[in-house]
Amino acid sequence: MFRTMNAVQQMARRSICSSARRQVENKVPQKQKMFQEDNGMPIHLKGGSSDALLYRATMVLTVLGVGFTLYELVKASFPQKKD
Repeated sequence: MFRTMNAVQQMARRSICSSARRQVENKVPQKQKMFQEDNGMPIHLKGGSSDALLYRATMVLTVLGVGFTLYELVKASFPQKKD
């Protein structure tokens, strides 16, 4: 029983903890060049089309949120009359 548990624990340790690591290319220098380049673009849009999409979605949600808040404030300031 103890041998079996010990063997299972060793197998679990081996599969989780591996001494061989994958070599991953360092992309930081390319990203630094891209973001430090002086091309007149704002920094929050230099990441490409995904950054532009996220920026536009954030602006749309912000405008809709402000509009809805103003609508609710106006609706609350003029309460409906009860018959």
